[in-house]
Amino acid sequence: MILKKKIPNDFYKLFRTKNREAYMQFVTAIYEENNEVYASLGLTQEECTLIIENTIERSKIVWQEDDIEEGETPDALFPSDSPSGMLNHLIRWGWLKSDFDEKLNTCVISFPEYSQLFVELFKKLQSDDDSRERESMLSIYSALFTYHSDHEKNNDILKSALRTSKSLGQLLSNMQDGMRSYFDELSSQKHFIGIQQVLVEEINNSDSKKYAILTTTDSFYRYKEAVKELISEILNENDEKKAVLLKEKNSLEAGTLLQKRNEYRLQYCEETSRVVMQLEREFDVIERKYNKLIEQKTIFAKRALARIHYILQEGVSEEDNIIKLINLLDRSARKEEILAKMRDRMCFSSQFKNISDNSFSGRRDRGEGAFAPETLKSAETETEQHMSDFVPKPLYTRKELQSFRSKNTVNGNFVTTEQTVQSVEDLEKLLFLWQEETEERLADDNVQVDGEIRSREGLTYSKLVIGSN
Repeated sequence: MILKKKIPNDFYKLFRTKNREAYMQFVTAIYEENNEVYASLGLTQEECTLIIENTIERSKIVWQEDDIEEGETPDALFPSDSPSGMLNHLIRWGWLKSDFDEKLNTCVISFPEYSQLFVELFKKLQSDDDSRERESMLSIYSALFTYHSDHEKNNDILKSALRTSKSLGQLLSNMQDGMRSYFDELSSQKHFIGIQQVLVEEINNSDSKKYAILTTTDSFYRYKEAVKELISEILNENDEKKAVLLKEKNSLEAGTLLQKRNEYRLQYCEETSRVVMQLEREFDVIERKYNKLIEQKTIFAKRALARIHYILQEGVSEEDNIIKLINLLDRSARKEEILAKMRDRMCFSSQFKNISDNSFSGRRDRGEGAFAPETLKSAETETEQHMSDFVPKPLYTRKELQSFRSKNTVNGNFVTTEQTVQSVEDLEKLLFLWQEETEERLADDNVQVDGEIRSREGLTYSKLVIGSN
């Protein structure tokens, strides 16, 4: 009978209760303890109740009162917020099964087969498996080596290696999708603190640990050539065996036992060739996905570095007060008067210094950094200063950005092609140009982003078209 048809109607009530996470921990704890029981067919109700109590205390579970459904009568003897009541709920919903043991003179708790599938899933969701990728790669190599060394040549070993290779290929695809979502989250940050938090989380998450395992010499690189050699040797041996069987087939009488045995062996050789060829194709797909994953990791790292560089150099325009001040002054008719009053009120004792890469690790120069107050200068001397002296210099000047735009303008329209971006600096200029146009013309349809372009240097960016004003 199909397991799905054995599931009772109340089984999915566990997912609708407010204490869903708590019930998942209860069944997982009881399942693990049940596997550790020695010389026994299951736990008693008293032991399960004690496990629930320990789980509540260890995990600091705060119980929430569920709404009573229509037609349901509360149990006055075992309330729902007591360990015995929680255990009765799991039994009534069908997650656990209670059977009376005459020898023990008590009820023994067991897990139905359909419930075991869900509990195994709960265990995987609650644990962080870091070795699955290493085991997958080792499983493929071990299965092929075992088949190559086995005299009976059991094809079930090859089928197991084929299933493992498919799951490993799916794992690489999932890691690539997770890498994209990570960069999207990093790009949405508007402060350096937010970027730092995303980077720390990315270093400590499971995908980064999986990537680290896959890129070490203990896993993929170590067994890649060995797997290819085993596949080639297995195919050659199978072809030789098949040729011998075809040669014997001509000398055997039809309908005899030897002829039927020969035909069965030929079919077995055909199945071996089919499974090994599928395994070889899957392994080629794994290798391409693996190389693509490394390439994608490099591109995303460069994009992240460009984002961090931009925020450190210029900040975000929506929250940078200096840029807001400059924009207000440009639109004000009293710009010179405001700047003059501002210069009168601003006095600095020492010229500021830019922070370089060696600022924190190098030794401090006490003589140069000593405090030495300067005398106030006259108003005539102060007029020689400009407001731009106190504004951080951008990474690229407007003249450079305008030159980049003119270089890629065709018929008055700015259009990106494969030759537009030839370095990371060109990609940064393209991002600045797109941000400038979208900020100034939010309601205009002249800015269009369509398609994706890949340059010869391996940089990927969107096709950007900016129409003339």
